[in-house]
Parts: sequence; C-alpha cells; structure tokens
Amino acid sequence: METVNIHQAKTNLSKLLSRVKLGEEIIISNRGILLAKLVPFRTSSNRRDSLGQDQGRFIVPEDFNAPLPEDILAAFEGSEE
Repeated sequence: METVNIHQAKTNLSKLLSRVKLGEEIIISNRGILLAKLVPFRTSSNRRDSLGQDQGRFIVPEDFNAPLPEDILAAFEGSEE
C-alpha cells in the first residue's frame, strides 16, 4: 500500500484511480498525517447476497423489550433520582 501526499494525489489522480481500479489501495497524507484511503468501489450485484450475513453473531436477549431500570431511564431523560 503506497502513501502519497496531497500534491501528488492532485497531480496524479487519474493514474492513482487506474491503480485503485486494479485493486490497489492508496493512502493520502498531509505532512505525514494520514487523511484518506483510496480503495476500489465494490457493489453487490444482488442485494440479497448481503442480507443475513451476520446471522448467528448476535442473540437477542429474552428481556430485550423489557422496561429500562429506573436509573438508566433517568439518565436518558436527564432527570435525577
């Protein structure tokens, strides 16, 4: 992964985008501070392919819809107990 400064990125944007299109990732920096990363844009040809991909990674607790405890509810509402 190559890092280029802002001037290089502005001067060579078309060339950098051609490289990104081929799968390369390029970081843009300003005075040594990393600012952005150019990465290839990917779309799913079928939105349904991405639905449910995290299935089984999270289990909804039985008390999910239960009322909040009074202290937490008070904190959300900004009131004091």
